[in-house]
Amino acid sequence: MENSPGSIPRTVGELMTDKVETINLLNTAQEAAIKLADRNVSSLAVVDDDGKAFGIITERDLARRICTTNQSSDKVTVQELMSSPVITIKPVESLETAARYMVQNRVRHLLVTNDVNQPVGIITATDFIAYLKENDEIDKVIRQVLREHARYE
Repeated sequence: MENSPGSIPRTVGELMTDKVETINLLNTAQEAAIKLADRNVSSLAVVDDDGKAFGIITERDLARRICTTNQSSDKVTVQELMSSPVITIKPVESLETAARYMVQNRVRHLLVTNDVNQPVGIITATDFIAYLKENDEIDKVIRQVLREHARYE
């Protein structure tokens, strides 16, 4: 989070995690799983050779599309598993807009991208939960995200 101590974040850029892990769309599912474990993250931004956001792959994607099938993780590419098109948002957008995007698109992760569609961060339902835990101001839209998140657990 980029906000200063004691301030209440109002924009995606202030609440997002600015270290987003990426993987190329041609890497294997096995390589994605290893990177998720090594970096202790739940998702990876899928990028093309130019570093532009192409999709997102989550632990859930791997569990549902590899672990529940007879496919070998070293034979399936990230491109075959990823969620696409990826839902993106700019750092200057409001938290309410981010929450609305999550609810409308039924996603738990939004890639934060720059003007040339390269990932610069990620904002997740967990970021909103941490924000709410630390702050007394709870917006109706953010409450809705929590309700939607709980429904998918």
